[in-house]
Amino acid sequence: MPEKPIPPGGETEQGAVAAFRRAVGLEALIDVHTHFMPEQVLAKVWAYFDAAGPLIGRPWPITYREEEKRRVETLRGFGVRAFTSMLYPHKPGMARWLNDWAADFAARVPECLHTATFFAEPEALDDVRRALDQGARVFKCHLQVGGYDPNDPLLDGVWGLLADHGTPVVTHCGSGPVPGPFTGPGPIAELLGRHPRLRLIVAHLGMPEYEEFLGLAERYEGVMLDTTMAFTPFAEAAAPFPRTALPRLAGLRERVLLGTDFPNIPYPYIDALRALERTGLGDTWLRAVCHDNAARLFTV
Repeated sequence: MPEKPIPPGGETEQGAVAAFRRAVGLEALIDVHTHFMPEQVLAKVWAYFDAAGPLIGRPWPITYREEEKRRVETLRGFGVRAFTSMLYPHKPGMARWLNDWAADFAARVPECLHTATFFAEPEALDDVRRALDQGARVFKCHLQVGGYDPNDPLLDGVWGLLADHGTPVVTHCGSGPVPGPFTGPGPIAELLGRHPRLRLIVAHLGMPEYEEFLGLAERYEGVMLDTTMAFTPFAEAAAPFPRTALPRLAGLRERVLLGTDFPNIPYPYIDALRALERTGLGDTWLRAVCHDNAARLFTV
């Protein structure tokens, strides 16, 4: 019997998420791919989604289009005990300002894993040093939106510093929803060849180049993957995960992390959890992915 649709937000969806947690055996979730950013920046991001811009390529309604306090309360209501504030610059000169905002947000919201970002520009290394001094625990690198090469010499010191610190970097490097000039496994394979100790979290399981990014995770022990949008009907319509690769994903159980893209998702949060459940990889895998791996990585 098909699952009954759950309206987003409110007590009904909270109950559905709580039921998922009980069924799996978890008191809480940890979501490593959620977006919080300055309101004027978020408004522009939402406007881009509303217009189905060229990096989107299809209608993409924002399910949780709410003010910041309400979005935080929604995650708390779902039992998300830790989450990120993924933010990213699309041009030079933005990263430091975004990082200062993110430091303030993390100070105001105790559940937030202090997040920072960078851009391929001469100030990148200083920006990252400054963010680490402020307490950043995870970085976001968006190769599609930023349109920069991760192997740009301006970033070599950044990658070396983050590798030395062991600080994870959530990286949108797959070519979904549309390819960019530096997306795909090739640039990341080159980067890891030079910085093999990087803790690189491949967003969206590397969609649509799933198997190639699974291969990088199998080769480099610091490479992890987040589940953002993977297996949902919305994503499967355009970039289905190959079912023959599920055993490889099961084998990487300790290096797969829950991500959702909240609030910028075109379906209720519970749909992302149910999609993971439908993989059939079992409760032990789900517990690791939805909580335990991130709890170990971030010591929360």
